[in-house]
Amino acid sequence: MKTLYCATGNPGKLREFQLAAQIENHEVEIVPNLKDIPAPEETGATFEENAMLKAIYYSAYAPGPVFCDDSGLEVDALNGAPGVHSARYAGTHGDDEANNRLLLKNLQGIANRTARFVCAIALADKGQPILTVRGAVEGQIIDAPKGPHGFGYDPLFYYPPFGCTFGEADATRKHEVSHRAQAFRLLLDRIRA
Repeated sequence: MKTLYCATGNPGKLREFQLAAQIENHEVEIVPNLKDIPAPEETGATFEENAMLKAIYYSAYAPGPVFCDDSGLEVDALNGAPGVHSARYAGTHGDDEANNRLLLKNLQGIANRTARFVCAIALADKGQPILTVRGAVEGQIIDAPKGPHGFGYDPLFYYPPFGCTFGEADATRKHEVSHRAQAFRLLLDRIRA
């Protein structure tokens, strides 16, 4: 298989993809000059639509197949919110603290805290869509952040089989079950087939 190129400006996602690639013994490189390429507007209504929109867009800038993800948190009591707006839930893209505060505010007094992390990864080459895969992991939202690890909503996402939040689990342990690792493994399985 040719080298896969990744297009993400999110350092947390990049670390997770690099870990996944290392564990799966696969080569992943960042799209050349990614910082100089203006990001496309994410107009999709689903994680899959946004992932494919980005993969098609960035594949014009890479010498081989490009994968992009769109991922986030779906909270059942909030009708799936923050969903595709997870990174900008509180208004500013990538403000994890503000997003976490707003999530906790919106869940005040709500007993049902079931939620899931979802990751859709799309693969495209030379502007042509190839495939989309999805990973998800179920958990619950707790009342206050716990743990120094991870990013985004990880400190609020309690994963019952671990008995702790993703923020308390180290990167290797989180990788065993995470939505992003699941989706990446599915991607590799599909392109190897």
